[in-house]
Amino acid sequence: MQQTILVIEDDPDIAQILTTEIEDAGYRVLTAPNRMSGLTCARSEAPDLVILDLGLPDMHGTEVARRLRRTSRTPIVVLTGMDTVASKVGLLEAGASDYLTKPFHPEELVARVRVQLRKHQQAGEVSVGALKLYLQQQVCLYQGREVRLSPKEFELLGLLAEVPGRVYSRDVIVAELWPGVVDVGRSVVEVHMANLRSKLREVGGAGVLRTVRGVGYALRDAGDAQN
Repeated sequence: MQQTILVIEDDPDIAQILTTEIEDAGYRVLTAPNRMSGLTCARSEAPDLVILDLGLPDMHGTEVARRLRRTSRTPIVVLTGMDTVASKVGLLEAGASDYLTKPFHPEELVARVRVQLRKHQQAGEVSVGALKLYLQQQVCLYQGREVRLSPKEFELLGLLAEVPGRVYSRDVIVAELWPGVVDVGRSVVEVHMANLRSKLREVGGAGVLRTVRGVGYALRDAGDAQN
C-alpha cells in the first residue's frame, strides 16, 4: 500500500517542490497551508508521516507538533530556520521525530522521511502480496513459509518493500543500507540480491524481485507479487 505524507507548509512554491520530490520517491502527498487545515487533515486522513514547517502563519510549528502528538504517534519531520541547540531540543521535546535546518536539499528530506517511516514500522508488519515482513522480530514469510534471511538481507528486502514497484538503484541501496561507508561496491548489492532471490525461490517466490537492467531492483507490487 502506498504510504501517505502530509506536508504542512504555507509557502506554495516550497510545498510544490516538496510534493514533486516526495511523489517521485513513490509516496502519496497531501498538503495543508496552515495549522487549522493541517490538524484537520491529520485527523481525517491519518497520514504515515507529517512534514511540518515551523513558521506557519496561524500558529508556531512547535505548538502544532504538540497538538499532533497528543492524539498520534505519527512521525513528524520539522523544517526550521533555527539552528541553535535550544531550538532543536525544544522541537524534540514538543514531539518532533526529526528536523531539517533550512536551506536543505529535497533529496535529504526524502532520505529522512524514509528513515522515520522505517523506524515507525519497526514494531509492525509489512505485507506485499504473499510476502510478509515482521520487522521487530526480523521474520520473513512467503505464502506462510519462513524465509531465513541474514540481517542485511532482511534490511534490503525491507527497503524494497517500503515502496513496492519502485526501482531502487544500486547507489541508493548502498546509501540506505551502508550509510557513511565509502568502500561498499555495487557487487555487494548484487551478491545480497542473488542470495535473496535464491532463498525466495526455494519457497515459491521466484517472481517477487525484479531487476531493471542498468537501473536497479524492485519488489513487485501486491498485484504481481505472487506471480
